[in-house]
Order: sequence, then C-alpha cells, then structure tokens
Amino acid sequence: METPINMRSGYVVVGVDTHKHIHVAAVMDSVAGILDTLTIPTDTPGFAKLTAWAHTYGQILVFGIEGTGSYGAGLTSYLRRQGHRVVEAGRPDRRLRRMNGKSDTLDAENAARAALAGMATATPKTADGTVEMLRQLKVVHGTAVKDRSAAMITLKAMLVHADDQLRASTNKMTQIKLARHLSRLRPSDLTTVAGTLRYSLRALAGRWLFLDAQIKEIESKINALVTEYRPALLEQFGIGADTAAEILIVVGDNPERIKSEAAFAKLAGISPIPTGSGQTSGRHRINHGGHRQLNAAIYRTVIVRMQHHEPTKAYVTRRTAEGKSKRDIIRCLKRYVIREVYHLVKAQSAADIPLQKVS
Repeated sequence: METPINMRSGYVVVGVDTHKHIHVAAVMDSVAGILDTLTIPTDTPGFAKLTAWAHTYGQILVFGIEGTGSYGAGLTSYLRRQGHRVVEAGRPDRRLRRMNGKSDTLDAENAARAALAGMATATPKTADGTVEMLRQLKVVHGTAVKDRSAAMITLKAMLVHADDQLRASTNKMTQIKLARHLSRLRPSDLTTVAGTLRYSLRALAGRWLFLDAQIKEIESKINALVTEYRPALLEQFGIGADTAAEILIVVGDNPERIKSEAAFAKLAGISPIPTGSGQTSGRHRINHGGHRQLNAAIYRTVIVRMQHHEPTKAYVTRRTAEGKSKRDIIRCLKRYVIREVYHLVKAQSAADIPLQKVS
C-alpha cells in the first residue's frame, strides 16, 4: 500500500544494488521511508528510466550506489553527467544481513538508508581522466608480470628434463639470456619426447620474451603519463613511476574528494586506530584496513629512503637513540611520506607544493 502524499516530505534518496546485467533501486522518502523499488537493465535507457522514476517521488537528494567502481561505474558516470550527487553505499552491515536476510531489494533499501542517515559519505572516483588511463595500464601490467613469472617457472621446471648438453649450456644464464637462447631452438622431430620438449621450451621462451617486451612497453607508457600528469611526484626521493601510479590510482581523477591529510592517511591504512576504554585510556593500534597497494607503495618509498636518503638516515639514527624500534620508525616515516604525497597530488602546480621535511 502506498504512503499517502501528505505524509511525505517531498525529498527522497535512491539506493541502488548493482549487478552485471540489472540494477535494483529503492526510493526512500526522508519522512515516509521506503516508497517503491525498480529493476532496470544496465544501459543508458535503463539509467534514464531510473532517474525519471525517482523524480516522480520528489526532489532527489542523493543516490547511494553499491559498487561505484565496478558494476555501478556506468550508472555513476551517467548520474554525475545529469548533475546528481552520488555516494558509495558500501556493503550492507553483516549483522543486519544475518538478522533480516539478503536480496537485491533489501540491499537497495539498505543502500538508501545508509545514504539518508549519512553513513555513506564516500565520493566515488570520476574515472574519466589520466588516472583511469593509468589504472587500466596497471591492470594489464600486473597480469603480464604474473604471466611472465609463471612462464619462467614452468620453463625452468621443464628444462630439468632436457638433455645434459642443453642443461649444461644454460646452467648459469640470466632469465633474459635463457629465454633468448631457448627461443632459438630448432626442434627437428616432434615424434620423440626430446624433440617435443625442445619445442615446448622454445614456445615458453617465446612467450616470456613477448610478455617481457609488453611489460617494458606498458611501463614506458605509465612513466610518460605520470610525468605529464604529476611530474612533482617523480622528483621526490624514492618515488618512481610505478609507485607514483599506484598513489594516483588510489586518489583518483578527482583528488578533491579526499578532504584532508588525515583522511588520506586513513585511506592508506597509515593512521593509528584508537583502542582506549575506561581502563586503557589513550591506547592505539596499527590500522589493518585501508588500501593495501597504496600502503605498500609508501612502505617501499620509506625503505628506499632509509637506505639511501641522508636526511632520512639521520632521522633513523636519532630516533633509534631515543629508544624507538625499527618498526615504529618506519610507521613514523610512512606518516611523513603520506603527508608529503597528499600535498603533491592536491597541488595544481609544482610551485604551490608545500614539501614536508623529516626533522
């Protein structure tokens, strides 16, 4: 039964549970609660139908969408172009799922409630600029690196069964030399085990060489994009093109969505989490959340600086003398680096960047 019009505020939020082929939406009035649900296909006519349907219930305050970076990316982009505010609704609370069950309709209603209550506040990435290009290249690069490693592992495992002469001649070769050498094999007879083995080794070597060339080509493109988009990142000690790309991918094409340095540190999993209670006042623990790839990129930067950056080495010496453990020093340095990186990615030009120094 529909809610009477005079009991509604006229202001609604829309929650959307996204899937590959369909989206399920729920419209919720700020006073009357859930009003209706709708299932749409994941194409432009379906998105238009959703917005027109939601407008019939009142003025739309916000769309809360699950999976804005995956199945909901197309809908998120469409709604933004139409001038609507979109927030990432996130996954429903697991305790509520156990109590109330799970369905697409319930997930859409939970997304609407989270958006209305202010529990869902994260601004999705726009995914329409240089950073999205970097993300796509990094995806291809990552899979190519894994496949290259798998090819070399398989090649060496099969090489164990080769004849003595071939094993002896390739015993101390580097990976690139080994792949080049084996790619020049010319098996003459595929009717024997030895001939088939040589053919297999040549095929694996050719695959490794192809992937190696592809990886180097993608790395050059990533370096060119980072250099053009945020050259100041590459000027900092210990930050290479791969690390800079990982940082930028987490930030997104709209860095303004990250409101503060502390928010960026929390996003990276570098901010301490308070664990104090009435009897344990002031205690904190390490943050096990955050984006692990960004955390790893900052960690690599810190390790490089600890080994080769003189100001950082002096800082480590001083903090060690004060009784700090290596683990605690690394945590402190990660916080320094994330502060520096935050200002770099938020700056519009290199001249506006307030660099942070370790002292």
